[in-house]
Amino acid sequence: MENSTAPTKGNLINAKKSLSLAKVGYELMDKKRNILVREMMTLIDKANELQGKIDYAYSDAYKALQRANITLGFCKDLAQSVPEEKGLSLNYRSIMGVELPQINLKNDDKLHLHYGLNVSNIALDEVYSKFHQVKILTASLAEIENSVYRLAIAIKKSQKRANALQNIIIPKLESQISNITESLEEKDREEF
Repeated sequence: MENSTAPTKGNLINAKKSLSLAKVGYELMDKKRNILVREMMTLIDKANELQGKIDYAYSDAYKALQRANITLGFCKDLAQSVPEEKGLSLNYRSIMGVELPQINLKNDDKLHLHYGLNVSNIALDEVYSKFHQVKILTASLAEIENSVYRLAIAIKKSQKRANALQNIIIPKLESQISNITESLEEKDREEF
């Protein structure tokens, strides 16, 4: 058994302090991992629910688009009259040091139609309304999926650190304390 530290009472006290700190660190990393896993599972449930809504919304929107194309012909010129989305903003919230995105979409209750009523009909209004709903749902799903991805990475890091503390650092410190204690006891017996 090779001991890299001198068997002194000072080194024994330092090793015991390091061991208690490592044990506290392990407990904190384990708690952090559990909180992140719980948050991720909640978000996964939300994502699954939202995915079903999006599938239905896309299906409904494309059916409405087909009806509009049948009644108006292809609506390419009318579609190009809709302006680019500029009401999207991104903020972050922190959970246990993990930055999770929050997508804010400026959502007007009134839809502003950007095309003339004389060249369109109610089918095109319905398409615009349904794709507006798809846009809102897609932004929410993007936020949740990105959060789940970031949480998964943080959980993996926390697990690695907890494993390193539990399987490497703590046993090494316990062994060091044992070796120093044995050496000090042996010195005491020799002096006695």
